[in-house]
Amino acid sequence: MIRILIADDHALMREGLKRLFALEKDISVVGEAANGTQIFEVLRQVQVDLLLLDMSMSGISGANLINRVRMHKGSPRILVLSMHCEAQVVRYALNAGASGYLTKDSDPKTLIDAVFSVVSGERFIDPRLTEALIFDRGHIAERPLHELLTIRELEVLNLLVRGQGVNEIAEELSISNKTVSTHKVRLMKKLNCQSNAELIRYAVTFHLVE
Repeated sequence: MIRILIADDHALMREGLKRLFALEKDISVVGEAANGTQIFEVLRQVQVDLLLLDMSMSGISGANLINRVRMHKGSPRILVLSMHCEAQVVRYALNAGASGYLTKDSDPKTLIDAVFSVVSGERFIDPRLTEALIFDRGHIAERPLHELLTIRELEVLNLLVRGQGVNEIAEELSISNKTVSTHKVRLMKKLNCQSNAELIRYAVTFHLVE
């Protein structure tokens, strides 16, 4: 029996996934979470084989969350299920320790196949993203500006456009205010943005936040 923890900040999404998995006799949903804090609460209480993870949730999320889950004792395999289809985001997730990546418009059969593949120790990437990843590697000069961001800078950007201030971000990511400010200055320079409003406009334009 595959024990799954569903982590997504949309209740309707979690409910839909639970109904889908209920049709599979070899899959059991043993927990659900709407943010990173809840994920670790479940992991401390229940044995989990697979974490089905949304990349963008309130609080700690994305590659930073994947890194932290992977450091957890007896960490489960991680399969990302996200609206983000950008090659950069996929690479960040896989490099951080995720074993698979699917977009939320994937069909149910692909999701089920991905679950079994990842739990068995294999990697699974949405077939529609594979070509994009290959193409992306060969056209570095054509990549958008956010491709220059580090994982941490992308995380800070995500929190900034969600309306969090420097102090809130520092607490969220467990880093100093000075470090957050440094990341902010660097990412704004890389994106050629002069204000938070421009950052938000850029993030929306390139679908960097859900």
